[in-house]
Amino acid sequence: MPSSTSLFKRLLLGRPFRSDKLGETLLPKRIALPVFASDALSSVAYAPDEILLTLSVSGMSAYVFSPWIGLLVAVVMVTVVASYRQNVHAYPSGGGDYEVVTKNLGPSWGLVVASALLVDYVLTVAVSISSGVANIGSAVPFFARHRVLVALVLVALLAAVNMRGVRESGKAFAIPTYGFMIAILGMTGYGLFRIYVLGEDVRTASSGFELRAEDSLAGLAMAFLLLRAFSSGSAALTGVEAISNGVPAFRKPKSSNAAATLLLMGTISVSMLLGIIMLARATGLKYAENPHHQLIGAPPDYHQKTVVAQLAEAVFQHFTPAFYLVAAVTALILVLAANTAFNGFPVLGSILAQDRYLPRQLHTRGDRLAFSNGIVFLAAFAMVLIFAFDAEVTRLIQLYIVGVFVSFTLSQTGMVRHWNRLLRVERDPKERARMKRSRAINAFGGVMTGIVLVIVLATKFFAGAWIAIAAMVVIFLVMRAIRRHYDAIAVELLPDEERPVLPARNHAVVLVSRLHQPTLRALAYARATRPDTLTGVTVNVDDADTRALQEDWEHRGIPIPLTVIDSPYREITAPILDFVKGIRRDSPRDVVTVFIPEYVVGHWWEHLLHNQSALRLKTRLLFEPGIMVTSVPWQLRSTSRRDLDRVDRGLTDARRAIVRGPDGAVGRNGPPPGPADDTEPDRPVAADVTGR
Repeated sequence: MPSSTSLFKRLLLGRPFRSDKLGETLLPKRIALPVFASDALSSVAYAPDEILLTLSVSGMSAYVFSPWIGLLVAVVMVTVVASYRQNVHAYPSGGGDYEVVTKNLGPSWGLVVASALLVDYVLTVAVSISSGVANIGSAVPFFARHRVLVALVLVALLAAVNMRGVRESGKAFAIPTYGFMIAILGMTGYGLFRIYVLGEDVRTASSGFELRAEDSLAGLAMAFLLLRAFSSGSAALTGVEAISNGVPAFRKPKSSNAAATLLLMGTISVSMLLGIIMLARATGLKYAENPHHQLIGAPPDYHQKTVVAQLAEAVFQHFTPAFYLVAAVTALILVLAANTAFNGFPVLGSILAQDRYLPRQLHTRGDRLAFSNGIVFLAAFAMVLIFAFDAEVTRLIQLYIVGVFVSFTLSQTGMVRHWNRLLRVERDPKERARMKRSRAINAFGGVMTGIVLVIVLATKFFAGAWIAIAAMVVIFLVMRAIRRHYDAIAVELLPDEERPVLPARNHAVVLVSRLHQPTLRALAYARATRPDTLTGVTVNVDDADTRALQEDWEHRGIPIPLTVIDSPYREITAPILDFVKGIRRDSPRDVVTVFIPEYVVGHWWEHLLHNQSALRLKTRLLFEPGIMVTSVPWQLRSTSRRDLDRVDRGLTDARRAIVRGPDGAVGRNGPPPGPADDTEPDRPVAADVTGR
């Protein structure tokens, strides 16, 4: 009968999948788009906010640059999408940037990229969930007041959905993702149509306020502000690399489907980003870093809504349900954007674990063929960030995109070296022309993302980006340490050329606290192993109890010596360790087997009442060379009594079926056991020890 824990797990995650059913979880393009591209698509919901927020420092005069900054971000996005289309064709195995850089630039650079990606995936969850809660709060203030708690609950729910499997999570997220795309494109298209075709005056609520500049900037200071706005807007590129990491999850032809999904994602993202920025400019929208100080004319209780929420309110001013629809799907896509990380992080973690840079537990799949351990790790780290930064997008965004552009730049550099290596041996003119074209695309992408990386580091380092860089360094060093540990263990465990030398003798020690059934069973089992020497060992912490044990030992006539160890300070573990190590010192080529009687209990709370001394002893003995530890279990009645009764009934029925034929006649084994046979008690275990 399954335990309550197993039933709850089955209810939460669903029935387990067989390993040979992995092919059934592969994704078509229509499902892969919401699974792997939701992060990149959703970034356009907060990238315009960050651009306008940064420009607001210099007042309305800087807003004139917002379309140009958006256009430059779009150019970078198109370049990155074109570059990664080359990646997925060249490296379809799913290693993504890590595999590209490791094979072309070396393992150390590969670890740099892996560290950057791991940090980026955690931040993706934290930023997306926090931004989603902020958008929900624009429509429902209750969520804004409790944003941290709501964000933590959403991370837990998202992790649970992903643990049910990639295909199921993709189906669950497809409708909100497509709903977001339709809503944003519909809103921007309808709004621009009303303004530029119908000539209507569409204005946001914030257009009537005056935006006060925090500082009057000019010259280099203004240039720095524009670069910082560009680096903040570059957050729209996050998640582009996720498709190259998830190529194995696509249906065949994997590379072609992944490349097509990349192109579709890039086209939709650029259209939505430019549409939102153009509509914000046309409607006079103002978005300030400090609205109560910068927005002159705003009421004292003014709550600044997100850019998308303000635009939806202005465009659909006579149709309130459309406003709530846009707010709802935007919040949903921002929450579900974290799903990209929940697919990318576990896959990358599995690859790194296979390369022995992360714990091996991250390599294996769970019941639903998802990398469950990686999902749990990601959720836990993201929750810590959300709690530490109070679920504020503006604070979290400063840590963001550094890792993205580190991986972008190194990946494109590695791809250039990849094409150079192939061109040295390729002789087919058409193939060489294709390779040169791909190399040019990757080289341009590497230069472009490298420039953006420098800008990001220059403008965001002291604003919080240093925290992300420090985290990358720590993760890099930890992964190197894990690899050294696994390498050292592998060398240590290599079999010797010579045959292993057998121990000279085996000394058995049975630990005795009282002379009860578990102890008698341990003594019987120890005798059955036929050791060279056998002794029972007890620690004298109470003189009266020890004398009673010795008398009972002699009364039962147990033919095994009982050694009593004095412990004036009433300690148990240390005296036993000294005794066992003394045997090893006298005979270094011998082994010592310590038999420990243990209770097997049926309830979790019973573990607190039993086996604590045994657990401490086992923990200490395992670190002693030449000492083997054997647990001898004794099942208490609380250990699933119903299961044991069912087994007994099954054995009785089977025995009767053997004895009697189908017609009830007695078989060759004689008559069925009578009441005396059924009720005869078991022989005492002591009989196995004493031989009586």
